[in-house]
Amino acid sequence: MSKKVFVKTYGCQMNVYDSDRMTDVLKPHGYEVSQSADDADLVILNTCHIREKAAEKVYSEIGRLKLNKQEKAAEGKDTYIAVAGCVAQAEGGEMMKRAPAIDMVLGPQTYHRLPELLKEAEEQRGGGKNHARVLDTDFPAETKFDYLPEEKTFDNAAQFLTVQEGCDKFCAFCVVPYTRGAEYSRPLKAILEEAQRMADAGVVEITLLGQNVNAYHGEKSGGGTASLAELIRELDKIDGIERIRYTTSHPNDMEDDLFNVHGEVAACMPYLHLPVQSGSDNTLKAMNRKHTREEYFAIIERLRASRPDIALSGDFIVGFPGETDEDFEQTLDLVRRVKYAQAYSFKYSPRPGTPASATEDQVPEYVKSQRLQRLQALLNEHQLEFNESKLGTEMDVLLERPGKLEGQLIGRSPYLQSVHVDLTKGGENKLDAGPDNTYNAYMGKLVRVKIVDAGPNSLKGEFVSLLN
Repeated sequence: MSKKVFVKTYGCQMNVYDSDRMTDVLKPHGYEVSQSADDADLVILNTCHIREKAAEKVYSEIGRLKLNKQEKAAEGKDTYIAVAGCVAQAEGGEMMKRAPAIDMVLGPQTYHRLPELLKEAEEQRGGGKNHARVLDTDFPAETKFDYLPEEKTFDNAAQFLTVQEGCDKFCAFCVVPYTRGAEYSRPLKAILEEAQRMADAGVVEITLLGQNVNAYHGEKSGGGTASLAELIRELDKIDGIERIRYTTSHPNDMEDDLFNVHGEVAACMPYLHLPVQSGSDNTLKAMNRKHTREEYFAIIERLRASRPDIALSGDFIVGFPGETDEDFEQTLDLVRRVKYAQAYSFKYSPRPGTPASATEDQVPEYVKSQRLQRLQALLNEHQLEFNESKLGTEMDVLLERPGKLEGQLIGRSPYLQSVHVDLTKGGENKLDAGPDNTYNAYMGKLVRVKIVDAGPNSLKGEFVSLLN
């Protein structure tokens, strides 16, 4: 009889990839994916430590799972709770003390050992205990990627593919070097083989993932290493892969060949997430970013010279320790000069163990809130301006999921905008509904769309033609 596993994913795209791989690891051991924790035999919380109060959200969820676990135990059913990811890596031992309902804690480098850890937990519970105590937050010498099954489930036409992991930058605010470890790049051959399996399964778009993805230097079979640009060029040769993206990049790892790829490889989408965090040189130095605002501007200029239509996204932290009003005004100035199509902005919040958390010149909370409000107003203004610039244009959209309206599917533009597509329009070329009287059969298809409306967070378009 098969068992069920439910995985709740917090945070970044890499965690989405990791969650999918955890279910792949468990599949040969009789586990099917459940859409609810209520009927699952194993519940995994795959956690992220980047956002504020990340750990508290996990503890709140564990409280709810504990009640479900107790109800099932009263019926004679076993349920296991596992916490994975970066919060697990950072606070594993403490988590097991604070929340006894947890049976397993495993870091992001050890999820390939899930079946073994689960067996250990079952053996402990077999001794009559209500909860197991299995903890594995090591950084093993062997990479987890070597132990993942080749048979993977690719349910969507757009997929994430981890190519690089870890970070050697040690930004003063960031926990990633401590939770994900040192930078590691997967071998070129292994990535291309996984990408080929994706293409064979109908995947059209691949997003390459890494904490510093443009620091990728994967081993080549014949010796030497491949850069991210070389990897993109090799992926472009795979039939069926129409779109290639990569995230997240660090300004210091933008190299000449990567600038060239944006202008030379059509499949490389005209969108780049390139966090700067602050527009002030004083703050950038305090953050240990190792680049200046002028160096960042020079990178943006080179990108736009290579690909004039490229859309940019960024990350910003306001209220970093020691940030003055003048420093913040420099951030606003940078935003006005770059004009981001999308951006993510947050108030600084201390992460235990990071250098910035120990400084005394913390910015008052009310000042952070005021600055964030001003920054987000400017970013939102630019995002709406960028979206409105696409009115009346035609663009290719990858359809991904049903919309709320009849005859509507939602997809992504080359610039990663959400586009609500009316498939009932298009004159003689309009698409017909399927046997189930819906247009769901077209999910995973690339369509040409005319943009007829633009809002702050999405576009609306009418079907023009089918592309694949």
